Parts: sequence; structure tokens; C-alpha cells
Amino acid sequence: MKSVCLYFNIHQPFRLKRYRFFDIGNDHYYYDDFSNDEIISRVAEVSYIPMMQTLLKMIEDNNREFKCAINISGTALEQLELYVPECIDLLKKLADTGCVEFLGAPYAHGLASLEDVEEFIREVKEHTDRIRKLFGVKPKMFANTELIYDDDIAAVVASMDFKSVLTEGAKHILGWKSPNYVYSAATAPKLKVLFTNRKLEEDITHNFNNPGWPEYPLTADKYIDWIVSLPEQEQIVNLFFSMDTFGGFLPKGTGIFDFMKALPRFGKERGVKFSMPSEAVAKLKPVGEMSVISPISDIDEARDVSAWKGNELQNEALNKLYSVAERVSLCQDRRLKQDWKYLQSSDHFYYMSTKNKADGASHAAFSPYDSPFSAFTNYMNVLADFLVRVEEQYPENIDNEELNSLLLTIRNQSQEINQLNKEVNALRNNILNADDETNAPKVEMLEIAEKSDIESPVKAAKEKKPAKKEAKATKAVKKVVKKEAKATAAPKKEVAPKKEETPKKVAAPKKKGSDEKAK
Repeated sequence: MKSVCLYFNIHQPFRLKRYRFFDIGNDHYYYDDFSNDEIISRVAEVSYIPMMQTLLKMIEDNNREFKCAINISGTALEQLELYVPECIDLLKKLADTGCVEFLGAPYAHGLASLEDVEEFIREVKEHTDRIRKLFGVKPKMFANTELIYDDDIAAVVASMDFKSVLTEGAKHILGWKSPNYVYSAATAPKLKVLFTNRKLEEDITHNFNNPGWPEYPLTADKYIDWIVSLPEQEQIVNLFFSMDTFGGFLPKGTGIFDFMKALPRFGKERGVKFSMPSEAVAKLKPVGEMSVISPISDIDEARDVSAWKGNELQNEALNKLYSVAERVSLCQDRRLKQDWKYLQSSDHFYYMSTKNKADGASHAAFSPYDSPFSAFTNYMNVLADFLVRVEEQYPENIDNEELNSLLLTIRNQSQEINQLNKEVNALRNNILNADDETNAPKVEMLEIAEKSDIESPVKAAKEKKPAKKEAKATKAVKKVVKKEAKATAAPKKEVAPKKEETPKKVAAPKKKGSDEKAK
């Protein structure tokens, strides 16, 4: 039985506002809140919400035999929590069905895997923690930003305990090989590598609403027939879609949601199973090793990383940004760390692409800027202010090793201070509890406390003259105790016996007092 793995990708960056040169040093907030709110709210209304509801219905209508996977960036999660919380509720419902797998990914959908390995690991760990906290599941499969992959990345992914990784089925990598098999990574033999089937993806994304396409209109039964017609040995088909394709690029009126709902039914009739990728991979063994020397991705015709690193503008911005990666990782400033994450999103560098023809048109369609140069200028102004803030906390004249040592010392001292504060609070509580037990007057307790405070230097001097000082201290304490005993004993003797009720016998204590004086 063939397994089809559907992946739905959700990502939105925090778009930058128009930031001028004269704002550097004066304005530390970089984001276009209005644009971010408007875009994600609109996309959620026409795409995310109806598609998530469609997936829920597909799961329920097929007795939970339909399964799929979702890859969502940390920045998209944050925006959904801020502006469209109902999407988070739907994602939680999907997670609760047990039929949806969440993939691991870099938190900000950034390019750290190409620039800084340590930052890449931190980003993936933060994303994994966020997915676990929100949905109660730990990702087992990894999908990098825009499916970027090579042998070096595979080794790092394997070190983070992922069992499999998804990447683009690029023709120049696969050659004569089919993307519908499980392969193993050349640098990490235990890591299973899955490739997407670009042709079957584009049949939906590019041609579903294309009347000029020879196979138009595309129906669910026809699509399943194409999958069934694949060679029998090809047991897994991976289809990776951006979720905003459904309802966004392919509007509801095209019938795309009805098409999706019909797929599981026709699949079941023809022996095709819709599975979560981790389940499908666990049953299949790699057919061979796959080496990818240069990075590949699912963007542009070249299927490489030139969409983000194809010109001097992009490389200059990336080099400037990641030059402070280690310093930012050492800081504890929450706002600085937040800006660091948002500025890493690959979208900022995608807008700087100077490609022409079809690729250039695609970049321009997504960019909020008039030109790549405007995108570069705006980003570099923001980055300049960010670097000033980093410099204020961690000056460049201190090298990273020295800075790390200083920060470690500060943290150790901070922990020591916290421990001492805890001990002080514990002593205070003990003193207060002792006060409550003795019920002594406040004045007397204050006097005793003051004497105990004064005794500390006396104890230090005991080593020189222990006998004399101890004797004097003992005599002083005995005198204080005797005086306190007399002061407290006198009022008790003034109380008259209960039997004597006449006024004359009330004066008895006075006589007794005068007798004491005579004595």
C-alpha cells in the first residue's frame, strides 16, 4: 500500500516598518504592526481557518484514518497568538486528534543553518520547546527553512535526535533516481532523508485553476489514479504545500476544499493511505545513500540558496547580522533577543534579491518594497540601530572569550547574592517565630536584639581573653535577668485575694511594700 504524506507549511515574518537613517539611535521599535495584523488576519480568514477546519473534517469523516503533517514557524505562532487566537485553538484540536504530526524547524524561519551552526541549534531547540508547550508533542521529523539541506546540515540535524528530514526533490540532485523512496544521509547514516515530489505538487498549486492545462479540470479520482500508477516499488509520496495556497492562491470558489475532502475517500478505494511521515518512515528502509554537497532549497528555478545569498546586498546584510550572534546569545536582555530572532527571518533577505524573469517576478510579488535596494536600505538602517544596542551592552573592544568569562563571573555572583538573601530571609522568619512563642514585649526584645548585635565583636575577641570577657558578659546578663524578674514579679503581688472584697483590705499591698522598705 502506497503512503501519501501531506505537509502544510505556515509562516509569516514580522515585517519591518519604514525606518530612516535619522531613526538610528532614537527609535528601537522596528515593526509594522498594522501591516502584520492586516496580512495574517486576512490570510487566516480566507486560508488558515478554512483549511484547518477542512483537515479536521477529513480526519473525522474518515474515522481518523486520514493523517498529515504541519510545519509552522515560531514567528507565525506568535502572530497567530496575537492577532488570530482561534487558529491556535484549531491547531490544538488537530494535535488532540493524534492524526497530525508537527515538524521541527528553525524558530524564526531563518538562515542560521548556512551562517552559524550554534545559532541554528538554539533556534531549533527553541522551536521544539514551543511546539511541545503548545501542542504537547515533540517533533520527530525536521524541515529546514524552505527545505534547505546539504550534507553538513544533515549531520547537525542528526545530532539533535531527529529521525528523518524532508527536503526538495531537486532534479540536479536526484538525477535518474525517484523522489518516492526513503534515502539515508551521507554524513549521518541513521538519518532518513525524504524528497518532495515536485510534479505532483505543481499539478495542484500551478494547474488546479489553469484552464489552459491539458489535464484541466483536476479531480480527486484522477489525482489518486496518477499516484496509483507510480511503480509498485515507490511506496511513499511527499507533497509539501504552503497552507495559504488553499483559499489564498486557489480561492474557495475554485473548489479546492472539496477536492481535498474527496482525496481520502478515493485513496481508500484505490489502496492509497494518507499517513504521518514518521509513521510511514518507520516502516520503510532506505534504498540507498544520498549525498548533497551544495545546499538545495524549494525556492526559484535553480533550487539552491541564491534566493537569499545571490548578490552582494544579501551577503553584506547576512554577514553584519551574524557577526554579533555569539554576543547576543550571551545576553539576558529579552527585548534584544526578541529583535534578534525577528531580524533573522529569511524573508528580509528574499526581498533583496535582484533576480530577473520568472524568479524576479516571484520575489517582487511578495515584497512590500519598491525595489531590492529599498529593502536593503531599510533593513540595514534597522540593523545599524540593533548593532548599536548590542555594542552598548557588549563593546567590541572586549573579545568574546573575555566577555563570556565576565558574564560567567557576574552570573555566579548573582547566584551567590540570591543564596545569601534566602539565608537572611530564613533568619528573619526564625526571629519572628521566636518572638511569637515567647510573647515578650517589643521593647524587651529590641533590647535583647541590640545586645546580641553588640556581642558579635565580643565573641571575636574571646580568643584573646576568654575568661574575663565571658565572666563580665555573664554578670551583665544575670543583672538584666534579675531586674526583669523583679519588674515582672511586683505587679503579680499587688493583686488582692479573691475572698477579700472590702475596701480596707485592698490597701494591704501598700503595707507590705512599706514593710519591704523597712526590711
